[in-house]
Amino acid sequence: MINKMDDLYHTICERKKADPNDSYTAQLFDRGTDAIAKKVGEEAVETIIEAIGKRKNGLIYESVDLLYHLMVLWADSNVKLEDIWDEMARRSIESGLEEKAKRVKT
Repeated sequence: MINKMDDLYHTICERKKADPNDSYTAQLFDRGTDAIAKKVGEEAVETIIEAIGKRKNGLIYESVDLLYHLMVLWADSNVKLEDIWDEMARRSIESGLEEKAKRVKT
């Protein structure tokens, strides 16, 4: 799975330089961070709706859309996949409750 996500992220990063007339991903980058973040929110809501409705195929479809748009947001924010994998590895060392308790409250 990581290889597929790495491949997709690499393609997304390449599309930053593409013509927005030729690429949906380039259109997203052209619209800016706010628009990309809103799209992530829309996809998250659609994913939740499918999960609540117990529609497995819809959940799969919307989850892929959510992951794609989240990766566009990461690329827009110069977050590398390695950063995400490193954070996941760091968190896997302890339980979720321990990790949450250590977070700074704001």
